Amino acid sequence: MAWNTRGLRGSLFEELIDLTNQLYRQKGLALIQKVPTPITPTAVDNKARTITQAYFEKKSTVDFIGAAQGLPLCFDAKETQQLNLPLRNIHDHQVEFMEDFKRQGGVAFLLVHFRTKGEMFLLPVETLSEAKTREKNGARKSIPYADFDRSLLVHNRGGFAVHYLEAVNAYLAAGMG
Repeated sequence: MAWNTRGLRGSLFEELIDLTNQLYRQKGLALIQKVPTPITPTAVDNKARTITQAYFEKKSTVDFIGAAQGLPLCFDAKETQQLNLPLRNIHDHQVEFMEDFKRQGGVAFLLVHFRTKGEMFLLPVETLSEAKTREKNGARKSIPYADFDRSLLVHNRGGFAVHYLEAVNAYLAAGMG
């Protein structure tokens, strides 16, 4: 099986987020879990005890879900080599889930890593929804790097590789949420 598939593009970014989540838990700041993608194995190598072939059972929603200081959070991780975030990589059912999550009092967003810039941003679901609506009405099919809010820049500091809780606080403090 080839592991250089499109579906694994952001796996290093997700691993860094997962490490950050482990530290958040150890420090009592948050409990955020990676949501496993539901699969059904169709072929197994019993000797190696590995799944060699499988199919997705249903559409996944978001990559991570949990709570920070009593605040429900859900988010998806996206990574791009371009100077924009292509909207084709974000499915309507994911946006709908995040909008529903927000309506229930949670905070929903994307964490976006611009590899060429070495920068990460929190992109609120409201901004994402607006971009998806504009796209459906014939506007651009991506969100340019320049349109990302610098106040929602995610830093690598304090021992946290992807310290997104600071950006969540900035988002909430600005009354965006």
